[in-house]
Amino acid sequence: MLFGVPLNEIAWLALAVVIGGVITGVLAGCFGIGGGAVIVPVLYEVFQLLGVPGEVRMQLCVGTSIAIILPTTVRSYLTHRQKGLVVPRVIRLWALPAVIGVACGAAIAAFAPAAVFKIAFIVIATFIAAKFLFAGDRWNLGTKLPGPVPMTAYGFGIGLAGSMMGVSGGSLSNIVLTLYGKSIHQAVATSAGLGVPITIVGTLGYILAGLPHHALLPPLSLGFVSLIGVAVMAPVSSFAAPYGARLAHRLSRRTLELAFSSFLLLVSARFLVSLFWNV
Repeated sequence: MLFGVPLNEIAWLALAVVIGGVITGVLAGCFGIGGGAVIVPVLYEVFQLLGVPGEVRMQLCVGTSIAIILPTTVRSYLTHRQKGLVVPRVIRLWALPAVIGVACGAAIAAFAPAAVFKIAFIVIATFIAAKFLFAGDRWNLGTKLPGPVPMTAYGFGIGLAGSMMGVSGGSLSNIVLTLYGKSIHQAVATSAGLGVPITIVGTLGYILAGLPHHALLPPLSLGFVSLIGVAVMAPVSSFAAPYGARLAHRLSRRTLELAFSSFLLLVSARFLVSLFWNV
């Protein structure tokens, strides 16, 4: 027994998360992303195999995903800041509304059914996939960023969407910034900076949101954050990521875009099916 939990249950959970971490690391390394869009569907399958009830499974996946990518996001931001690629004005305009959006997403997690988060994942993932599949670099809304009101709205939307999908918001903020003429390097660096408050507040928010549902959650969960998931998947996925990166270097950019888009669409289809059938 560990903290009142049978060791065999902890061992099975750890083993499942290790396997999920390997898959997550390879996919994240291959597609060049922080991993949230990969971690959530992988954890969903892991927690289903472990018998986590459907009414809390998706929320647990989202909260655990945000907690897992928190240290990576902080480390990424510090690296980009040293290179001077972060756009400070964007961080100033987006930080507060993004945090409010994250808080709203965590509050929704406390009482909303799992279907809400599946629908959010489907809509956001499909949008990102469409950008990669059909738009490429052709979507453009201007050569400079808009005023404070639209920027505030963008910040809130990125925070809300990120907290409901289980990501740092990097994919979405990258799209917004490149739409307004920022280079991909500036967009990635600034997105990492915005991801720091999103993941910190998101982790705390999902911990609090899940406390009333403790009886339905697996062993060693802190609210909607699986401590075993964080402790095991983060280092395992980091270890496996270089193998995915090596695979990515053998493929063209367009091939990677098509592969990642196809992955997102497959996951979206899987969640869409689960809305109608309990699978």
